[in-house]
Order: sequence, then C-alpha cells, then structure tokens
Amino acid sequence: MTAAAAAAAGEIPAEDAPPPGALYSFGTPWPEFNEGISYIDTFRCADAGATTTLIEFYSTSYKSSAPLPGWIKRIRDGQITVDGEVATDPDMILREGSKLVYHRLPWQEPFAPHLLDVLYEDDDMIALNKPSGLQVLPKGLFQQRTVLAQLQLKDWKMPSSFCSKRKDAQSHPVPVHRLGRGTSGLLLCAKTKLAKAQLAAYFAEGATNAGKSRDETDICKARKISKFYRALVTGILENDEVMITQPIGLVRYPGVAEGLYAACSSGKPAMSKVRVLERLKIHNHTLIQVEIHSGRPHQIRIHLAYIGHPLVDDPLYGIGGQPKFDEPEPTSTADSFAYDGGYERPLQPVPGDCGYHLHAHWLVLCHPTTNEMIKITAPLPHILQTREEQQDTAKLLGG
Repeated sequence: MTAAAAAAAGEIPAEDAPPPGALYSFGTPWPEFNEGISYIDTFRCADAGATTTLIEFYSTSYKSSAPLPGWIKRIRDGQITVDGEVATDPDMILREGSKLVYHRLPWQEPFAPHLLDVLYEDDDMIALNKPSGLQVLPKGLFQQRTVLAQLQLKDWKMPSSFCSKRKDAQSHPVPVHRLGRGTSGLLLCAKTKLAKAQLAAYFAEGATNAGKSRDETDICKARKISKFYRALVTGILENDEVMITQPIGLVRYPGVAEGLYAACSSGKPAMSKVRVLERLKIHNHTLIQVEIHSGRPHQIRIHLAYIGHPLVDDPLYGIGGQPKFDEPEPTSTADSFAYDGGYERPLQPVPGDCGYHLHAHWLVLCHPTTNEMIKITAPLPHILQTREEQQDTAKLLGG
C-alpha cells in the first residue's frame, strides 16, 4: 500500500502523507537569516611602481555594491580581512598577491517554499517536484533558500554497505540541471559522481544537437533525454505545432551587470517544439506542451514571447523575447546606504521572476547506469490541466 493510499484508509494522518504522485516529501523550514557570504579576491597591482590602499581597491573594483562611505563603514566594522587578519584601516597599503575577503553580513532572504516532493528515487538519482518560487542553486538574494540547501540539510542515511560498494557515492544528491525560480515541476538530481557526469552529458548533448543542421527525426533518435513542459500562453496559436529555433544570448539591461538572457541573433542555438493542447478562446489563452531540445536559460519563456505569445502573467519577457524595463525609483545616493554599507536596493531590481505558468511535466531518459528507458511525471497544477484532465482529477478526488 502506498503512503497516499494508507492516508486515505486512515492508517496514517493525512497531513503526514505526500501529495498524489509523490513517494514522500521532505524539507527543513528556513531560518530567519542566512549565514552571510564571503567574497574572495587576490590583489594584483596593475602598475609596479604604484601603491593601492584597501579603500581604493574596494571603492573602485566594486563601486556598484556600495558608495565610498559604505565601503569605509564595512572596513571599519571589521567585515574585511587581508591575509587572514581583520583590516580596519581604509588607508592600509595592499601587497601584491594579498588575499582579500569581504564578509557580507547575514540577511533575510525573500520568501521561498521549503518542502520538496520526491517523485522517483533509486541508488543513482532522484527526481523532485520543485515548487514555484524556490531557486535551484545559490545566486543573488537567494544564497540559502535553495533546492541545493535542502538536499544538503536532509539526512540521506545511505547504508555503509552501499557507500563501500559505490566509491563514487556523494554525501547528498546534487541537481544536474536548472529550472527557473518561478518554474515548477521535475528536477533531476544525481546521487553518484557517475550519474552526475552521465546526466550532465545528456543535457549537453541536447544543447549541441540543437545547433546542428539535421533532420528533426535524427535529432530525436540521438537524444538520451527528452523533457516536456506544460505552459499557458497569451493569445491563440493558429498552428497546431510550431518549431522555434531562435538563438538566445545575453543582452544589456540597466542595473544588471551581467545582463539578461533574451532572443539574440548572436546568441547560442536553442530549439523548442510547441504543440497546442487546448485553445481557451474565452480567455484568449492557449494551453500548450513544449519539448525542449536544448536548455538555455529562460528558453521557453523567451521562445514563446519571441513568436508573440508570452507566458500568461510573465512579468519579464514581452512580445519579441526581450526583457521589459520599468524605470526604478531612485533609492540610493552617496549618503544613503543600507545597514551593511551597501546601496539601498529594491528586492527585485528587474521585473519579478515568478507569476507565470510553466511546469516541467514529464521526461523520458536513458538511465545513467542501467541504460533502461524510464519515464517520470510530475503532477500538473490545476490551471495547466486540460478540461478533460480537470474532470479526471475531480473524479479521483470524489468531486
């Protein structure tokens, strides 16, 4: 009897049972503040005859992080070490090769869910159902509230016999690909180094094939993994199937140093195959399935926006596949900075990365060690179900 069936039969409390389709759930509630983060630099002098002070280095190298008074405050507060020693003198002369570490103070990260459902698990890998709003890997404001952190916090209780047999076993599973923070659904994680390398190779191979001029059938035959998403887009797609091959690359965006990904003629090859499932004319929406042959950042969002059908409620990508821009209100001056010396910044310097409707629904892959073909499916949110699927769900729930 499954856990869900046992709950239905009253053998275990319903609140302790995993949702339908899941083997079990896990997750540790987030602490109020994270542990901060350290940024490491090695000082290299551009001019052998010149001298550089500690404040000159930080105020010129990282002027976008804090104004001059802010960096002085950080130094005097003991947030910077030089060669392992706390440095509180802004005018300290730096030596060639010195190791500099800026210790950013702990901060309260924005809300993120913490529970993860396990959809599939064996000795080599695990498949999770990632909720919307949870980032996969640390970046930006989210350094702790991530899928990776939950994988690290869980006690996996791997038997010593298994670890002795599998020399490549890892202390915890690690994600082998990414999903956008606002994207929900299937996320593959590897338990062993071999599985990690093999699965990563599958995804890399898909990206490589997307850039080759080959027949679509040949590409599909050569792939070791196929991923299918469910999405809700604005407007009514006329064609039942659409193949999108628009390259994706970085474009400049005000306030974001590294830029943002968008439709870009000089970008990397990307391929998405769209199939219409239902045309919801009363709402001017279309429910679609998207199969991706590559995995560029925000690929589905960009590709659908590029063809004139952005995801419903996507706050970032508009028609043409370019990021929207809202002029932020001026919030920082040289004399106005946050508690840690940095600029007072909005929580979201670009339009939010949540709110849209995109779900990694199912995949088929060649198992990394057995070579067996397996299929894994993540339950669909109600809004991304067809009318027939919604009726079937209602029947299962007794509605």
